[in-house]
Amino acid sequence: MFIVHHPFNLKKRFNKQMNKITVKQIAFLFMVSALFFTSCDGKRIFEKNTEIPETGWKTDNILKFDVDIKDPSSPTNFFVNVRNADGYPYQNLYLFIKTKFPNGKMSNDTLDCILSDEKGKWLGSGMGDIYDNQILFKRNVRFPVAGTYSFEIQHGMRADIVPLIMDVGLRIAKAE
Repeated sequence: MFIVHHPFNLKKRFNKQMNKITVKQIAFLFMVSALFFTSCDGKRIFEKNTEIPETGWKTDNILKFDVDIKDPSSPTNFFVNVRNADGYPYQNLYLFIKTKFPNGKMSNDTLDCILSDEKGKWLGSGMGDIYDNQILFKRNVRFPVAGTYSFEIQHGMRADIVPLIMDVGLRIAKAE
């Protein structure tokens, strides 16, 4: 006995299955794809992103990244990764970046991350209403000594809570 499916019934079944796909599943697929494509990056020494709570990025929420540097002789580039939503109310994001060296020395820097142009058009790559930016922080830097470096990133905006910043991260890659 053969069952003949009417094309309309197949379309209904397909639509029901598509309705079952959730935003979380789509986000998961996107993250797996991003991981796959970035895992082939031979220049990357370190990269980690930290999710910011939906309630906003509070001034006292300091993001910490520990990086083990084995070969300090290679020149590197430092980047800050910023993911923001379309409704982010500012054109830029000021960051305070503190670096603690293995030998106990410290350095403090301020980075102005430009996220949109003068007309309000978001920069970086976008998917829907989410935009990813990779901002060059330092170019052709050589680590002075081998060991574990600690990086702390804190927002430096005037508001205590900065809304619609979704992720912030640090990337260190071999310079070209």
